[in-house]
Amino acid sequence: MSDLIAAMESALAKFSAGEVLQPVRSVLMVGPTKAYFGVMPAYVPSPASLGAKLVTVFGENHKKQLPSHLATILLLDPETGSLIALMDGRYITEARTAAVSAVSARFLSRANAGRLAIIGSGVQARSHLEALQHVRQITDVRIWSPRPQSRRQFVDDMSPQVPVPIVAAETAEAAVRDADLIVLATSSKTPVVESAWVGRGAHVMCIGACRPDQREMDPALVAAS
Repeated sequence: MSDLIAAMESALAKFSAGEVLQPVRSVLMVGPTKAYFGVMPAYVPSPASLGAKLVTVFGENHKKQLPSHLATILLLDPETGSLIALMDGRYITEARTAAVSAVSARFLSRANAGRLAIIGSGVQARSHLEALQHVRQITDVRIWSPRPQSRRQFVDDMSPQVPVPIVAAETAEAAVRDADLIVLATSSKTPVVESAWVGRGAHVMCIGACRPDQREMDPALVAAS
């Protein structure tokens, strides 16, 4: 994860410097459930890299014992366009997203930020807990998601992996109040936190809302930022 965070920091710097050709993703709505299919190509001249990620989000997959988020990553030879590698992108997406949030926390959160709140209990919640430990000295973790069973499972699964206490909060507000670092990793169509709950100087990483009908963050919180 530490290597991945460093790679993402380099990639973000190149993108901000205009050294990356990366158009906005193309998105298709698939079938009656309006499942998500996104195509994300990119080209980096130096070091020369060419590829694309194909990602799908099928909300009904849980009924079939499959992850809702799946992805395939292609790497191409930047000189010939020939295929170099074809990779399962599910775990890569899980880890890379958290690594980017860790980069943001390294540069945008307070240096002494240690109280972490996580809203959501899926793979992104877990990977963010892992990644953020590499950039900040986490002192305690509060987790909330709508189902009590999911909250308890998160605590049971992740407690052996981190040296700090993890508490399942009874409400989203209880998780977020006084937190220095806040991760929103949901697919909620309505805000899961209110602006009034978030303290001044807190660093909010909103990573779950990728569709036009999803909105994790209170509009007032966006405005206050």
